[in-house]
Amino acid sequence: LVARMYVAPGDAVVTSLGAYPTFNFHIAGVGGRLVAVPYENDRESLDGLLAAVARDKAPLVYLSNPDNPMGSWWEAAELIRFIEALPETTMLVLDEAYGELGPASALPPIDVSRPNVIRLRTFSKAYGLAGIRCGYAVADAQVIRDFEKIRNHYGVSRMAQIAGVEALADQNYLQSVVARVASGRRRIAEIAEANGLNPLPSATNFVTMDCGGDGAFALKVLQALLSRDVFIRKPMVPVLDRCIRVSVGLDHELDIFAEELPGALAAARGS
Repeated sequence: LVARMYVAPGDAVVTSLGAYPTFNFHIAGVGGRLVAVPYENDRESLDGLLAAVARDKAPLVYLSNPDNPMGSWWEAAELIRFIEALPETTMLVLDEAYGELGPASALPPIDVSRPNVIRLRTFSKAYGLAGIRCGYAVADAQVIRDFEKIRNHYGVSRMAQIAGVEALADQNYLQSVVARVASGRRRIAEIAEANGLNPLPSATNFVTMDCGGDGAFALKVLQALLSRDVFIRKPMVPVLDRCIRVSVGLDHELDIFAEELPGALAAARGS
């Protein structure tokens, strides 16, 4: 809907190289021209995104915080600086799908006074309700009213809306999930370090770890784990592709990962 609302054929749309790919598909679907900015030190480059927006006069820029696929994040003060530096003619799509799982200091206060910021959140991550396909946007009232002109009026079922409202009300359960996810991240980091890999700091429900080689080696690690019935993911663009990405699971699932990773690494190294 954001792509349909703000992007005309040929318009430049700025994002990060290797960021959430589904956004790119929607931009291509409306004929937009994607401008991808490389990550910097495994984080989306705020200054790089701003420079690309100014250079290409982009009507739309995408930023996720916390980030997928690296798990990195920016503090709220840096995000506010970024927002204030954007031209008024550029709409920011701030994807906060993992926001509840990161530090509270990474989420700027809700402020709908800026008409060029749309903040997106979902019930698919920390709330564990991916199956209901429900999310929401926070933005200036007129921006939200404009979506009424083009949205699918049967896009979110009544049951999903009720479930979302009830989930928002149960903050005690949410905090218990956030604590368990943080514990799972620590366990994954320990497994990585025990096997000579470098886990990156994460504010999400996964840990991205540097395998210490190139993209081809990391792909071999992924394939070796898959052959052992352990499914993980990895970034695919250069530089980021040196890593694998492991989601937080139940304790017994992380036990399996810990058991199978040494053999997968040995197979990837040909030893």
